[in-house]
Amino acid sequence: MKKENIDFSVCCAVKMKFSLVLTLMSLAEFDYQRRGAHSCPDLCSCSFSPSGAEVVCSQNSLRHFPVTGLPSNTSRLSIQSTNFSSITVNNLRVVPLLNYLQLYHTNLENLPSELLGVVPHLNTLDLTGNQLADLPTNIFSHPSLRSLVMKNNQFEKADTAWFPDNSSLTWLDLAGNRLTCIPATLLQRLPHLQNLDLSDNNLQDLQADTLKNQRHLETLNLAGNKLISLQPTTFAHNLKLKQLFLQENQLEELPATLLQDLQHLDLLLLNQNQLRHLPAGLLDGRKPSFQMIITGNPWECDVKIEYLWRWLTAHPQNVLFLQDVTCVGPKTLKHQPVVSLTESLMSIK
Repeated sequence: MKKENIDFSVCCAVKMKFSLVLTLMSLAEFDYQRRGAHSCPDLCSCSFSPSGAEVVCSQNSLRHFPVTGLPSNTSRLSIQSTNFSSITVNNLRVVPLLNYLQLYHTNLENLPSELLGVVPHLNTLDLTGNQLADLPTNIFSHPSLRSLVMKNNQFEKADTAWFPDNSSLTWLDLAGNRLTCIPATLLQRLPHLQNLDLSDNNLQDLQADTLKNQRHLETLNLAGNKLISLQPTTFAHNLKLKQLFLQENQLEELPATLLQDLQHLDLLLLNQNQLRHLPAGLLDGRKPSFQMIITGNPWECDVKIEYLWRWLTAHPQNVLFLQDVTCVGPKTLKHQPVVSLTESLMSIK
């Protein structure tokens, strides 16, 4: 056999062996990725779909972030009612595809300033029920973040510095904290909000320009605070508002023009306040689908109740629990439904 033929045969054999090695390496890497994408941490449950893995960890005995075993393609991670109290940037490095993170009742007391920088696809962060009282500057400067829930923590103030200018947030929930005010400067940084929940705090007042920049707001929850009054222009710039929750405050009166620009308002809750009358014109121009609850107020059924009485009589279908809207005074009318009054009973001239 000629030398040239021998060399050619040797060369082909080497190439075949090299190709075989590459194939085996590729198969090994694929198997590693496959097993990594379908693994599951201890004390957690996992489900898998083409869009990524969903991991739920809800065992009280879980005391550390479940780094070991987290699928590499985890897109949703929910850690609920566990006993670990801290999270680090390195913890989240193992789930770079994460778009939903829930840390629910996990005793967190603080967050690292760069926490969200390693999860560039994150759009929803739920921190409900922790011990957070303060946060680092620019903690929520993450450009893809759309929904932020910090319900039932220990915040006494909401810091403007948490957010960048022109934040992309559309949903912010700060319910169940200890807030006494909401700075207008904070909400100016959140021009895209559609849902804002400030319920069950200690808000005593809203400045006239607090909500001025919320032109996309559709749902506003101010229930369970200590509001005594509202400015006539409080909602003047929230023209897309559909749901307004003002129940369980201490409102004693409302400006006649409070709702005049809210042509899309579908639901208004005013129950459990201190309202004795409604000003003439407050409910004019409501759409046919409009619904309202006004029970639990000390309605004084004298001549000043005429506007409310006439409106209830003309629009009974728009008032939920209509028969429970009752008079507190005078004594002769106590417990009588307002809608059942007559002009003579109210001494209306």
